[in-house]
Amino acid sequence: MEPCAVVSCHLERPLDDECWERFSALQHNVPGGFRIAALMRPPDPEAGEDEERWLGRARQAASRGPLGHHTHFVSPGTARPPTQGPEHAERVRRETTWLRDQGLVPRLFCGGGWYVDEPIAQALAELDYTDCTATAFRPSYLADGAPRLQLAAPAWLVLGSGLRLLELPATHSLGMGLRAALDPAPLPEVVHVYFHDRDLLSASRRLALVVALRALARRRRPTDLECLAGQVSTGAREVPFALEGAVPGSVPGAEPGPEPGTERGGGDEGE
Repeated sequence: MEPCAVVSCHLERPLDDECWERFSALQHNVPGGFRIAALMRPPDPEAGEDEERWLGRARQAASRGPLGHHTHFVSPGTARPPTQGPEHAERVRRETTWLRDQGLVPRLFCGGGWYVDEPIAQALAELDYTDCTATAFRPSYLADGAPRLQLAAPAWLVLGSGLRLLELPATHSLGMGLRAALDPAPLPEVVHVYFHDRDLLSASRRLALVVALRALARRRRPTDLECLAGQVSTGAREVPFALEGAVPGSVPGAEPGPEPGTERGGGDEGE
């Protein structure tokens, strides 16, 4: 496969007007030729979020690039659950049913706070998702021993049930992507840069993202997550599902570092 790059945005504030306007403009402009995947957190009725307004924005995003499902397992402002439990997979199934009842069929998934467990993975496989929750690096804000999935390249995860889940790991955050795109050191064959909608509230981070994507497009063929899933599905290797380092290895030149302006607290914090 020809080396390529993809870009995704975790829309954790899809009903924030400024976040949405910034993301919508960016997605429309196709920076560097990248069709940006919108991994959107569904509305939370218990928090009083407007479902119809959300649906309008989701349909607009889906008209411009791949649409994905991004679950916050606790609340709109708290992505990662403090403990494991069957309720997390149940939430994914419940949100998926609602999305499909509205005529939306996202094919991509990413767990908030980079959280996934085997019941969630089982649900994703049964629901025919491609997962993007794995990372090629340890997010700096996660505590040692926090359950996470590490993967350096696309692969099929083989679950205990025998089902398989296609995994397209994030390899670079916004800041890591900028450093890697401008560094002559070798890049991985598949580069997956992710960012958050709240990153776009910062003028310096908006500029950094656009510069990173334009530079990256000179080194890797731009494609999108749905196309990538189709390209790697027949040749990706199989690995057993395992948390805390499912596949040893890291991305060359992609050791995470601090990113000024990154928020800490309730959402998918930073790297």
